[in-house]
Amino acid sequence: MAGMTVIDDVHDEAPAADALTLGRRIRAFRQRRGMTLEALAAALDRAPSQVSTIENGNREPRLAQLRQIAAALEVTVDDLLAPEPPDERAALEIAVERAQRGPVFASLGIDPVRVGRTVPDATLQAILALHQEVERLHRERAATPEEARRANAELRATMRARDNHFAELETIAADLLSAVGHTGGPVSHQTVTDMADHLGYSLHYVGDLPHSTRSVTDRRNGRIYLPTEQSASRDSRSPILQAFASHVLGHDEPRNYADFLRQRVETNYLTAALLLPEKDAVAFLTEAKNFRRISMEDLRDAFAVSYETAAHRFTNLATARLGIPVHFMKVHESGTIIKAYENDAVVFPSDALGAVEGTPVCRSWTARTVFDVADRFSPYYQYTDTTSGTFWCTSRVEKAKEGDYSVSVGVPFAHVKWFRGRETPHRAVSRCPDESCCRRPPAALADRWTGMAWPAARTPTSLLAALPTGTFPGVDPTEVYAFLDRHAPA
Repeated sequence: MAGMTVIDDVHDEAPAADALTLGRRIRAFRQRRGMTLEALAAALDRAPSQVSTIENGNREPRLAQLRQIAAALEVTVDDLLAPEPPDERAALEIAVERAQRGPVFASLGIDPVRVGRTVPDATLQAILALHQEVERLHRERAATPEEARRANAELRATMRARDNHFAELETIAADLLSAVGHTGGPVSHQTVTDMADHLGYSLHYVGDLPHSTRSVTDRRNGRIYLPTEQSASRDSRSPILQAFASHVLGHDEPRNYADFLRQRVETNYLTAALLLPEKDAVAFLTEAKNFRRISMEDLRDAFAVSYETAAHRFTNLATARLGIPVHFMKVHESGTIIKAYENDAVVFPSDALGAVEGTPVCRSWTARTVFDVADRFSPYYQYTDTTSGTFWCTSRVEKAKEGDYSVSVGVPFAHVKWFRGRETPHRAVSRCPDESCCRRPPAALADRWTGMAWPAARTPTSLLAALPTGTFPGVDPTEVYAFLDRHAPA
């Protein structure tokens, strides 16, 4: 490292540490030495505001900078990285700061309290106690779906950390395609059948598939059962790929909902990686980027997949292979999120547990405004100015048995230059989560109708129902076992 500028060393990162505790420890060591913030900043050749950001836990220093701080304070790096707060007051401040940065406090819609030296301990303790009680009430109210929502939030964080790109699954897909002689381009139904045969499975189309299943795999006899009537909205190759994907991935029966959800994400990822092979898809998208004409419709048509599959696959490859931050949304016509992903700093609505599924999307976002577009056959594009920046999105409405839903892919304004549709005149402004944006009726309208309206809500049956139980949530094992008995070879 000799001769390098320690502040600008982008490869020399600090070990993972709690930024709040680290910041308080740096402040404590500085104050014990009688050193002012300005003096430490001068020793680091940085502005005092930058050092203050570190001490407040809003920024983690890189390892090279951490060494420089330790030298200035005449302590070791290990002293700074110790996990315990420097004193009881610091522990209290850290707990309050952490609470105020969490989803429960954010859901209250109030400004955080500045945790300074002049704030009495009793005040901080009261804030912390109130926060813990609100958190307890949230947990109590969300007790039934809590496991599922927490699992969704944790899995989305994992996907974000990996830019939604799983290299090990890409390798498995490439090896399987190579094993059946696929040399490039769209994957035919015959190629999918060859893959099933290569793995030791035969395909059987039946008319009595259990109603709660899309396919049933008989692992004992190497059979995959599929419905004789294929949904018009579903790719007929996908159920086959999803059926043998669990075999390829070595999945065992899920132990809990988090395990089930992880397996489903891996299965869907592998299915998309087989339908849109990474090498071919990256080549196609790279050329489109070079000509500044990336389009979900073009990707869909080039590989003969659904729009949703193309949008999903784009998010797998956009950041890791094209250097484009991105977000994805699937939104029901009611306005609630079915699933979502982001690594581009867009702020999705979320509940107190940090989950976004089931939360309402701002009426000004592309995922909602696309439902009002008369032309459902042409791509729809829109710029949206939000509290976290301006984003451009492309969106399309698809149909399913549960009703219409929109599939949207978006990027920050700085990256719209790579996409077809960037010249769109459509623009909207979203002030959410400010309730005056779209969640509270305009004052004049409310004055006319408050107390005079009594709508009958069409409540989804799943809203009040418990999370489906069982090893495979929502599937009746008796029905599946009876089905296998009927169809097992003599």
